[in-house]
Amino acid sequence: MADFLLIHGSCHGAWCWRDVIPKLAARGHAARAIDLPGHGQDPTPVNDVTLDGYARAILAALHGPTIVVGHSMGGFPITRAADLDPTRIAHLIYLCAYVPLGGTSLADQRRRAPRQPLLPAIRRAADGRSFTIDPAMARDVFYHDCDADTAAWATRHLGPQAVAPQETPFTPGPHVATIPRDYILCDDDRTIPPEYQATMTAHWPPGSVHHLPCGHSPFLACPARLAETLARIAEPHA
Repeated sequence: MADFLLIHGSCHGAWCWRDVIPKLAARGHAARAIDLPGHGQDPTPVNDVTLDGYARAILAALHGPTIVVGHSMGGFPITRAADLDPTRIAHLIYLCAYVPLGGTSLADQRRRAPRQPLLPAIRRAADGRSFTIDPAMARDVFYHDCDADTAAWATRHLGPQAVAPQETPFTPGPHVATIPRDYILCDDDRTIPPEYQATMTAHWPPGSVHHLPCGHSPFLACPARLAETLARIAEPHA
């Protein structure tokens, strides 16, 4: 049995993993999700949210050797958590996620991508310190391949995203390189261009990049297939 900790992306919370957790459990794995600071039910004021705060929340949720899965924005905090303390992380899995390239912030990497499909949906707060997603555009960028009821449910749960952790440059230290990692590339992603996901993983070892024929939210669009992929990656740790 493997132990999974599931980390959400921008504007999301632990709620987005509702369909994946039972499917992993049915395969004999333990799986849980947390709200990062300032997301979901976590009370941290959005203006107090930091990348290191995200990482510390992840580390606080680890109980032993754990497979940590980061979706989208979640790729940065799971990497930072591994940088701070690699001893409790057995494996890192990036789910259509940003992989820190060194010396750049997540926002820098978003701007380097060949396309910016999320940009028209972003609504900045008046103080510029957070943003939300235009509800009218959420399905197009996040949930285009989900059924209408699921897309509407998820859109209602979206919350604000702090800008500060996404503008924080980060260079992974040597500890991160000691942890096995895999990437799940979503071929029909309309948030992070699939070609940029391929760029971030261009030099990864053979067999470490897996493909799903879906958009940016496989946990809602194809949870069974995602759970199957995660379980397959976890086999050496089960």
